[in-house]
Amino acid sequence: MATAEAPADERVRRVGLISVLLARPEIGAIIGAILVWIVFAVWAGGNGFLSLAGTASYLEVAAQVGIVASAVALLMIAGEFDLSVGSVIGAAGMVVAIGITTLGLPVWMAVLLAFAFALGIGFLNGYLVVRTRLPSFIVTLGTLFILRGLTIGITRAITGRTQVGGLAGPVSQDPIAGIFTAELGPFSVAILWWIGLALLATFILLRTSFGNWIFGAGGSAIAARNVGVPVNRVKIVLFMATAASAALLAVIQVLEAGSGDVLRGNDKEFEAIITAVIGGTLLTGGYGSAIGAVFGALTLGMTRQGIVFAGIPGDWYLAFLGVLLLAAVIVNNYIRQRAMMTRH
Repeated sequence: MATAEAPADERVRRVGLISVLLARPEIGAIIGAILVWIVFAVWAGGNGFLSLAGTASYLEVAAQVGIVASAVALLMIAGEFDLSVGSVIGAAGMVVAIGITTLGLPVWMAVLLAFAFALGIGFLNGYLVVRTRLPSFIVTLGTLFILRGLTIGITRAITGRTQVGGLAGPVSQDPIAGIFTAELGPFSVAILWWIGLALLATFILLRTSFGNWIFGAGGSAIAARNVGVPVNRVKIVLFMATAASAALLAVIQVLEAGSGDVLRGNDKEFEAIITAVIGGTLLTGGYGSAIGAVFGALTLGMTRQGIVFAGIPGDWYLAFLGVLLLAAVIVNNYIRQRAMMTRH
């Protein structure tokens, strides 16, 4: 005897594939990266943009900002900013350079010292933010200027200049340095660091309790505290992670170039934030994606190198960057609104 099929529960609404995709914060960044690649492939493909060397060049640029942006995106999802990462890059780089050349430290010890220094700065930033309840924008802006000024002043007092060279010999003789300077054909090992950090950040966000705490802290800190989320601890850890990512980039830059420069991290803080925003992270916190930051970094890298391959003066890069930022915010807002409309 045939049994009648149970009627579908009207309370369960089917969600289409398009609605699911629109709900993802990184979808705008993925579409944007594809469009930017197509534009420069057509515009500058014959000038080397599509070559292996051209691909390696824009991936290298993307990795430089993407390493920091992976951590910055998590911090922004938690509702905070860190404008000091550019100064941390310069300061940590000088710790490595002066440690090796002036203090005679082995490379591995100078690198560990740079990471310890950066973690201390990150802890200080986080502690000041959660204890004073001042906006992180103001706290880290102050740290940016203090750290940059101290780096310039101390470096000049020790070495008499703001650039320190002479690292090529010690670096070439140190087996550990290859972790930060190796090359895979035309591709830099920095690209692997970038991919690894992006995967780690994505795993943390989507597969761990700490990831849920990050979203909770950025969505509503009060509500998160009420359900037992250690909001202050989460934010301090994220500030330390952001500073550590800046130190990693500094180590890669200094060991690859064989020299340190106090101003090497200039504007990296803004590029990292722009990358996260292009990737779909909200400035207000509680929403974002580490994968989106990957495509945001890729878009920046393709833009910076693409205008060079297209024969456009590099002076126009900042204008392109501003256009990308505004376009990304508009597109991401539109996609998010459409996603909300399809849910109701």
